[in-house]
Amino acid sequence: MTSLHAIILGIIQGITEFLPISSSGHLVVFQQLLGLVEPGIAFEISVHLGTLAAVVIFFRKEIIEVNDAAVDGIKSLVAGEADFARLYAENSGFKLAMLLAAGSVPTAIIGIFLQTQSDRLFSSLSLAGAMLIVTGLILVLTGVLLWFTRNATVKGVGMSGFTLGIAIIIGIVQGFAIIPGISRSGSTIATGLLLGLDRRTAGSFSFMLSIPTIVGAAGLQVVMDGFGDANMVPMVIGAVVSFIVGYLSLGILMRILNRGRLYLFAPYCVLAGLVVLILGS
Repeated sequence: MTSLHAIILGIIQGITEFLPISSSGHLVVFQQLLGLVEPGIAFEISVHLGTLAAVVIFFRKEIIEVNDAAVDGIKSLVAGEADFARLYAENSGFKLAMLLAAGSVPTAIIGIFLQTQSDRLFSSLSLAGAMLIVTGLILVLTGVLLWFTRNATVKGVGMSGFTLGIAIIIGIVQGFAIIPGISRSGSTIATGLLLGLDRRTAGSFSFMLSIPTIVGAAGLQVVMDGFGDANMVPMVIGAVVSFIVGYLSLGILMRILNRGRLYLFAPYCVLAGLVVLILGS
């Protein structure tokens, strides 16, 4: 892999990881177009860690709040100074930490299962194309919902109405987003909106839920495949590029989401899916 390949794939990862157009689907397509059937586990981990850093910095205030609330809450529970039910109901930071933990469990279970099928999943252009179309249809459905709620003056709920069941469902959806062509951000945010969350809550929960997912997936890949003969130069270049582009993309998506225009990406997903299906046939 050359430095140019690393820059190209880093840009693709940075853009598509957060915009609801599927990073895995685009990486499958561009790897094959560039003749990189397998860019290497180490490189894949490096670009994902780059976008992970973008999430951590973008949501640093929320992450610090959740971390502090979780640590303080656990200390209080261990010391017998607090009741879990009351802490969960009255401390939004502690509640969010518990919801993130709950959502991560089904993601991990499904992700481990699908990881065993990764060779087949990531070698099929037809599958990536079909799933891009599915992502487009999900975004269309989300657009219809946002139009309805806006015109019906119905507002989504925030943390106060965020239930454990919603977190688990979003976690399940995120688990299946390992399939190339299904957008992790698009599918999880759309699911949150469809289940009644407001835009900010759905968006921030989706991206904060990606943190343990990316860390866990990277760790699993290292355990299963190791690093191989890793070349540090493209790894560093890919990570830096994916971080910079990812941070900018994340800011763009949150502005689009706050305006209720996530559906704008639907035509692109459908058209890209059709093109990929043609290329894979």
